[in-house]
Amino acid sequence: MEYKENTADYGLDLHCTSIIEEYRRMLPVLQKLGDLVLSSIRKCLDRNRILVTTVEGRIKQEASLAGKLELKGLKYNSLSDITDIVGARVVSFYYDEVDKIAALMDNIFEVDWENSVDKRKALGKDSFGYMSLHYVCRLPKSLYFDPDCPQINDIRFEVQMRTTLQHVWATMNHDTGYKSGVQIPQEYTRTLSRLAGLLELADDEFTRLRREIADYRRRTEQLFKDGDFNEVELDSNTFRSYLASEPFASLLRRISDINQAEIQPVNGMYYLPVLLKMGFSTIGDIERLKREYSDAAYQLAVHHFSGTDIDIISSMLALQNLCFVYLVDNGSGAAEIARFLDKVNGKSNYNFDAAARIFNAVKSLPYMKKKEKKKE
Repeated sequence: MEYKENTADYGLDLHCTSIIEEYRRMLPVLQKLGDLVLSSIRKCLDRNRILVTTVEGRIKQEASLAGKLELKGLKYNSLSDITDIVGARVVSFYYDEVDKIAALMDNIFEVDWENSVDKRKALGKDSFGYMSLHYVCRLPKSLYFDPDCPQINDIRFEVQMRTTLQHVWATMNHDTGYKSGVQIPQEYTRTLSRLAGLLELADDEFTRLRREIADYRRRTEQLFKDGDFNEVELDSNTFRSYLASEPFASLLRRISDINQAEIQPVNGMYYLPVLLKMGFSTIGDIERLKREYSDAAYQLAVHHFSGTDIDIISSMLALQNLCFVYLVDNGSGAAEIARFLDKVNGKSNYNFDAAARIFNAVKSLPYMKKKEKKKE
């Protein structure tokens, strides 16, 4: 229906026309209630650190109300019997968050359980379609009360809670079916049902995947606490946590003491792809690198710093020297070291000359000479 300046022009009976007129009188109160509801929901979600995709609200348009009354006017004695004049919608990322949000809504609002409905349970086990949780609520006086506007606590409003994919389905179904007012042929409704099934499956899988990732992170954190690094897979999350524990601090202090150098913090995440390329697959592999080559890495720093006045070093120098010694000890030459420098420092013509010097320096270390003698 289109908006009519004169309520009588909607062509409704006197009873429904009186509800439209009541709507016009109450509109400022309804708008204030809508603002209070949205503000309360947002504050509650922020306080509980729940991230959602959307929190939105609306006051039902007069023309929409008139259309509803044209179809179902006999159901309502007054405007207060229509529970969705004021509506809010919370759209979450994951399926399991819908129930968490619902519990929070129950905490801040007075829920009219008799008129609330869980559309998710209304569907049969072998059917797919609209899935959303609808709470009909009132604003409790403990949350807001204005003696000049006491009716604001009596007006019921609706809070819809659904996932992003459920919202996608609802929007698609509304635009292609309900909104048009035309009966959709069975072949199209069957396709819509299949799409609903796919979206429901995707919803479940995203939720399951998030739960499994959270479990993995908890297990990894426990392995870190237990010091069982051999079971901790090397990836961006575990390497970042590992670096946060400052695993090379002892070696780095030894190196900085050579020239009483200041340690300059550097982002160590650049080393992750290089370490993976070198064949390291767990945090335990890096721990073994540290145990086996720390003395040699220190000797390389002494060789490099001797006769210089270098007084600032990178916080990643310890790991860098460990990698240099490892590469040479495992048969790599200057070319491999140059590629290493290209990865962590950026490509430069200087890297190849530096790599040659580093290779020769590592080969001359007491650690390497001792290993050579053992082989003989």
